[in-house]
Amino acid sequence: MISQYLSAFHQDNVKSSGEDLKSAILPLLKLLALTVIGLVLAHPKTQIIPKATFKLLSKLVFALFLPCLVFSQLGEAITLGNIARWWFIPVNVLVSTAVGCFLGYLVVIICRPPPEFNRFTIIMTGFGNTGNLPLAVVGSVCHSVDNPFGEHCHSRGVAYVSFAQWVAVLLVYTLVYHMMEPPLEFYEIVEEGIEIEEQLPSNDISRPLLIEAEWPGIEEKETEHSKTPFIARIFNSISNASQSTIPDIGFSRENSELSPRSIRCLAEPRVVRRIRIVAEQTPIRHILQPPTIASLLAIVIGMVPQLKALFFGDNAPLEFITSSLDIVAGATVPFVMLILGGVLAEGPNESKLGLRTTIGISVTRLLLLPLFGIGIVALADKLNFLIVGDQMYRFVLLLQYTTPSAILLGAIASLRGYAVSEASALIFWQHLFALLSFSLYIVVYFKLLAFI
Repeated sequence: MISQYLSAFHQDNVKSSGEDLKSAILPLLKLLALTVIGLVLAHPKTQIIPKATFKLLSKLVFALFLPCLVFSQLGEAITLGNIARWWFIPVNVLVSTAVGCFLGYLVVIICRPPPEFNRFTIIMTGFGNTGNLPLAVVGSVCHSVDNPFGEHCHSRGVAYVSFAQWVAVLLVYTLVYHMMEPPLEFYEIVEEGIEIEEQLPSNDISRPLLIEAEWPGIEEKETEHSKTPFIARIFNSISNASQSTIPDIGFSRENSELSPRSIRCLAEPRVVRRIRIVAEQTPIRHILQPPTIASLLAIVIGMVPQLKALFFGDNAPLEFITSSLDIVAGATVPFVMLILGGVLAEGPNESKLGLRTTIGISVTRLLLLPLFGIGIVALADKLNFLIVGDQMYRFVLLLQYTTPSAILLGAIASLRGYAVSEASALIFWQHLFALLSFSLYIVVYFKLLAFI
């Protein structure tokens, strides 16, 4: 099936190679130019714009520009019928993550990273940037009038990318959060005996920009157990050997007033109680961040025709609000790329991951996973899972396999106190080499979409 798609390169009805190359490369050159500007402005030797200013810019993107973009574009495009037609977009996020994690497991077997970074290797291979970077690529591709996706290119592309974000965010704040806890057997990588106290908002400019690039104010989210191997301590206490050395967290206070007999009669099974305690410690509340709230509002308003008629359309009474949001949203792509330049300007941190594993993760994430993506999207198209004739729909699905590891993973690593330097170094090198891999695969994608 992949060979059938790749035969598009030899079709006579496809545009010439030079035109295809130009259409694919020019959007990336625009993004690269913005990134280089950000890098020059933030470089330690020039410091034209200080790091503190870049942190404020990241907060603006996170709390204002990105929510405005998501709400104005997704709200206009979405309807109850479209939700039913777009069902494969969130499913594709799950599929791409599952395939990426499987490939990450193979990287662990082949590259043999230090044992304390096994889970980290799987996560960094499996979870890509499904938000800011695809939005930037879509915005750049649709910037010219002769874009290959026709009318409403930008609004459709942003709507598709935004519709996928809630699944990615849910995975990050549940599965990734727990997988990124410090390994119990290597707990010395986190200083023991330190209690995390409630912190007031801080403008500490010594913190890497990477940590706050996609989650500003992360220092306020630390909890009592955020930097400890919480799940391992909870579930290891099931075995008799570990009960004497590891405290049964969360149990003594609940049952201190109950007699042993009442404990036996009323207490839920030990495994169920441990699962409940872990669920209570899952930071599900962090899912409701400004971009996610904007997505939910857009979906609710888009699903109710009466509400949608108030906000969207030429004669809508509140159309001036959505027009204002749309003007603000125009700043999203340039600021996202400037911030990325600021992240790259800090350079890679020291990493104990090893050169072989770093190359293994980067090659797998940037070169091999997109090949699997072509096959999966081709199969979904063959099974009639995709919207007929909608090339932007397919382009966004393919992008989900092509992006480097999510910058948000650096923030999660900092929150959990696990592999912070390794995450910073890996994200730096991946985003650097992603410029080449993006160029390669966007040319390939444009060829395939022309064939479809």
